[in-house]
Amino acid sequence: MSKAMKNEATGVEGVHAPTRLTALYPGLLLCIGGGAAAVLANQFVPTVSALLFAIVLGTIIGNMWRVPAVMAPGVAVAGKRILRVGIVLLGLQLVLGDLLELGLGMVAVAAVVVTVGIIGTVILGRAMGIPSQQRLLIACGFSICGAAAVAACDGVLEADDEDVATGIALVVLFGTIMIPVLPLLVAVMHLGPEMGGLWAGASIHEVAQVVAAAGVIGGGALKGAVIVKLTRVLMLAPVMAVLGIMQRRLSTGGTTIKRPPLVPLFVVGFLAMVAVASLHLLPTPALDAAKLLQTAFLAIAMFALGLGVRIKSLIKVGPKPLVLGAVSTVLVTGVALAGVTLAA
Repeated sequence: MSKAMKNEATGVEGVHAPTRLTALYPGLLLCIGGGAAAVLANQFVPTVSALLFAIVLGTIIGNMWRVPAVMAPGVAVAGKRILRVGIVLLGLQLVLGDLLELGLGMVAVAAVVVTVGIIGTVILGRAMGIPSQQRLLIACGFSICGAAAVAACDGVLEADDEDVATGIALVVLFGTIMIPVLPLLVAVMHLGPEMGGLWAGASIHEVAQVVAAAGVIGGGALKGAVIVKLTRVLMLAPVMAVLGIMQRRLSTGGTTIKRPPLVPLFVVGFLAMVAVASLHLLPTPALDAAKLLQTAFLAIAMFALGLGVRIKSLIKVGPKPLVLGAVSTVLVTGVALAGVTLAA
């Protein structure tokens, strides 16, 4: 799906934004069904993100069956509005007290990993001739928190669906490779479970992948791994704010064109949810329900994005993004190891 089509809020060729709420129902019901199927699949294969299941399922359906025009408005809302609600709810997983438990040194390590990872990946991507939006999506996904970061970045950039799908696919591919590889490196380097867990949290892309790798490492690896990973997730807010400012500066500023907000509203909502969780304003059952809703909303959004992906377009992308993903993984993993070694 092209950027122009997204701005028209279509999701399927040739259809403009809905004029009535009822026009959203057909597309929304389709995406809710796809998202539910993805969440169910994740229950059977927990090491594979529900977001990946959703975008793969959406891509398969979108390439086998032409989505009817009547479903376009709802698909568009699912791929944009529901996506942003899911990102906001992600903030409820972060409690600042837990993040500070490991010390300011590890918080600094997470910040450095994200910063160096994004800047390094963008520079390498530019040198390889990869388009700016695609390299930003890859940089954010590999440096922050995987598919959710790719989706959040898309919420600011409004990139093509093929670029989003490529970013998510690469995150899943290299993050999955890291599940057995990083514990093996921990054993070879005799780092011990605690430091190994910190390294996993500081380097692996998806939260689920971090949990899986920490489980392989064993011992006391899991708690530190998850806390460090969530510290990286917290970096989503400032990074998206910076991207929003950059997009605003790049906009034409003409009177007929709406400029993007200085800080995207969903970033403000994300930070508000972090505050709610940190102040313990919600009981545990409510937080558990919100986590389930967050996964469901993001799965619905990923299914909607998948419907707009064309496999022929992905094939035309070539090997460059794959190479960039490999190099970015090595970069982030190396910086994380150096940081954890210094901070421990």
